[in-house]
Amino acid sequence: MTDTATARRYSTGAMIFHWVIAIAVIVNWRIVESAEQLEGAARGAAMGNHMALGITILALTIGRLLWRWTHPVPPLPSDLARWEAILARTVHIIFYVLLIGLPLGGWIANSLAGREIDMFGLFTIAPLPLGENEDAAKSIFGLHATGGSIFIYLIALHILGALKHTFFDRNGGIFRMLPFGKVPG
Repeated sequence: MTDTATARRYSTGAMIFHWVIAIAVIVNWRIVESAEQLEGAARGAAMGNHMALGITILALTIGRLLWRWTHPVPPLPSDLARWEAILARTVHIIFYVLLIGLPLGGWIANSLAGREIDMFGLFTIAPLPLGENEDAAKSIFGLHATGGSIFIYLIALHILGALKHTFFDRNGGIFRMLPFGKVPG
């Protein structure tokens, strides 16, 4: 790989964080979607996995932000229109807000409902010391669900953008976040 291609590609650590978080988010979305069809203990178990994976996503996102602050981010392709560059940066900022806000919101709502979070049977995370308030918990869960829906739409936009840049613009697109493929200099 040329130095120019390396400079246009994300670091290996950033790639690992990106793909692990992306897979975890999609799995978590599918868990909560399937939980809607369940009842009783089966629903509780699915939601327990959703909550534990959400906290895992929060921890991974904090790790990714620390990585990002200590490793240079490659510049956007120079052939992007101004609106594309603004949209790309805006969507990435919203991603980070949601990757932190959704798990924190879920934790806060669970805390207000008086529930701890079981981390896959390994340990539990105690409720935050907020007191119990079922009405506030329900409101926050509603916001959490809305935020999750917005996140899925933004992920679809992100994927479409990466595919457009890869196959139509041919400016590297998805290969900037993969250790293989052509990234033009």
